[in-house]
Amino acid sequence: MTGLRDLILTFGKIGLLSFGGPVAQIGVMHRELVEQKHWLSDAEFTRGLTFAMLLPGPEAMQLCTYAGWKRRGTLGGLIAGALFVLPGAVFMAAITLAYLRWGQTPDVVAAFLGIKAAVIVVVAQALIRLDAKMITSLQPRLLAFVAFLVLTLGLAPFPVVVLAAALVGAFTAPPGPRATTAVSSAPRFGRSVTTAILWGAIWLAPLVVLWATSAGRLTEISAFFTRLAAFSFGGAYALLAWMSDALVTDKGWLSPQHMIDGLGLAETTPGPLVLVTQFAAMVAAAPLGPGHMAAAALLTLWAIFTPCFGLVFTLAPHLDRLTDNPRLSSALDAVSAAIVGVIASLTVFFARHTLITDGMFDLRALGLTGLAGLLLFQLRLPLPILLIVMAIAGATVGWLT
Repeated sequence: MTGLRDLILTFGKIGLLSFGGPVAQIGVMHRELVEQKHWLSDAEFTRGLTFAMLLPGPEAMQLCTYAGWKRRGTLGGLIAGALFVLPGAVFMAAITLAYLRWGQTPDVVAAFLGIKAAVIVVVAQALIRLDAKMITSLQPRLLAFVAFLVLTLGLAPFPVVVLAAALVGAFTAPPGPRATTAVSSAPRFGRSVTTAILWGAIWLAPLVVLWATSAGRLTEISAFFTRLAAFSFGGAYALLAWMSDALVTDKGWLSPQHMIDGLGLAETTPGPLVLVTQFAAMVAAAPLGPGHMAAAALLTLWAIFTPCFGLVFTLAPHLDRLTDNPRLSSALDAVSAAIVGVIASLTVFFARHTLITDGMFDLRALGLTGLAGLLLFQLRLPLPILLIVMAIAGATVGWLT
């Protein structure tokens, strides 16, 4: 059994080095856990990643939790998952406070124009990569197109799109092999049900307390991000489409610029990109004061990440059967195809609010977006360096104009 000190040091290192989104984070985990520590084989790592992608929530964090669970059970999973999230959460809290204090000064606004341009290009790159991976035939192409139209035209919310895609995938699944896990080796169903109920109660407990105490906006914030967590397929980019519509258009807590700035800040911190939800919650609670901002951040982190632990601890013992189920696999593929359309809708949202001002194209924003595209697609700059260069470019353009 892996010692606690070694476990903490290893997963603490992974948490501090996890910049650049899930692909880079998974690469860090593979290097540390497979190549250096030999805690997982390549086959175990790949199977764990497939499992994490089946679940709602940030797949890199759930893979990290699964790896910790494999090494030292529930305690190991808690340590691994928490250490993956906490460094980024601390960074995000500090950088959000700085943003709210100094983010509206002219020099900072100009620098953020460069970061916003980079965000458009980064989201477009994610769209291109996911399209190449998931769109392999006519059906996923149609699902992606319908999801794009539905969200862009405001015909249905994100959860409805996800559920509809999952149902289409499940009912059109081709016949395939059944789960191959031997019945004699299957884990006890009753224990899994108990685990699920326990973690469900832990997850919802703060929301129940807030409702009972009539905590106003904090209750609304907690309820919104609890619903968001339940449908968090497709990663942070997919969630941003729903968040942008709900928090900007419906509730009016944030501006479109806040959402774009928040993603830019999340890209600069370690940990999962879904930490952009922490930024959104803190900005939404800012008018109520520092105490409410801290509470909103904690409640949002709880709402987003607690179910990740519960899902891993409940379902990991059933890993073989889950990954061999053809209907579940087909439903996941259909959701992933729809997510391509969701991210396309998000790209349009970001581009519209960054490149167009008062009904006219902003030539500065267009030029910065073109520069960001050149740096990312042609020169292949790493994401942290790209954001720094674009912040400097934005500040320079602001000073010159």
